[in-house]
Amino acid sequence: MRITTLLTSSVTAVSFFAGTAMAQDKVTFQLDWLPGGDKAPIYFCIAQGICADAGLEVTIEPARGSSEAITKLATGISDIGSAGIGALMSAVAMEDAPVTAVASIFNMGPHAFYTTADKGITSVADLAGKSVATSPFTESNVYLPLMLADNGMSEADISLTKSDPGTLGPLLMTGQADAIIAWLTDETRYTNQALDAGKEIVILPWSDMGLELYSASLVASDKFLTERPDVAKRFVAAFLASIEFAQANPDLAAASVADMVPELALEDVKGSWLDASQLIFNDVTEVDGLGALEPERLAAT
Repeated sequence: MRITTLLTSSVTAVSFFAGTAMAQDKVTFQLDWLPGGDKAPIYFCIAQGICADAGLEVTIEPARGSSEAITKLATGISDIGSAGIGALMSAVAMEDAPVTAVASIFNMGPHAFYTTADKGITSVADLAGKSVATSPFTESNVYLPLMLADNGMSEADISLTKSDPGTLGPLLMTGQADAIIAWLTDETRYTNQALDAGKEIVILPWSDMGLELYSASLVASDKFLTERPDVAKRFVAAFLASIEFAQANPDLAAASVADMVPELALEDVKGSWLDASQLIFNDVTEVDGLGALEPERLAAT
């Protein structure tokens, strides 16, 4: 019911806000990682005045993973933000975290194997006996054994090592790893690294291997939802509108991020957003709609 209520007026809310003068309500938005192109909608919302038109003064709080993001929401540091819905389910089940998902962002999982064409790996079965590198704290590590089991394998069938996220690309390009585990939001980055190394990147999305689930979602502090429901409703409407505007205007979306985070290269930001938008706008969106949390897919997740 809470999800339905928050999303009901999102179609018309932003146009209403644009013509209505109101005091600015302060909202702290919680990222689940550092700034980047995959986070473009919130920067677009701020930079292009969509949040302001909704009567919202939004500040952004970074994090190092979904678990930290959920902790900050649960403890009241932030009001609403993005986090992996799997991490949220775990936090609620294990710690009764007072945080609730209000909309999906990525309705497909971003998890994937990246390899290079010279390795001859074209399926998950080809990874048997091969070296695979992953980041220590990525949510992908939670789903890895499940995805492998769906394909008749286990972690014992691969040589798995954990390395700093910044080293994954070099490990792959230099042949020190046969494959790496990374998100589809990094497709442009790894493709460019492969081109620089004279190689061709090969991507094996886990969504093609039976792992159908929701991933990054819009999640909110229960305190925020109960004490400031009108503000929450306006924010959800503005955020979903920003996703649609950013998808229609990728150059402006990238500029919105790069202007606010000048250490990021504009082209890298744009590439990351274009990669991420495929996890938002796809066949699932066509059927269920933007932001939907459909019961059967949620149960599968």
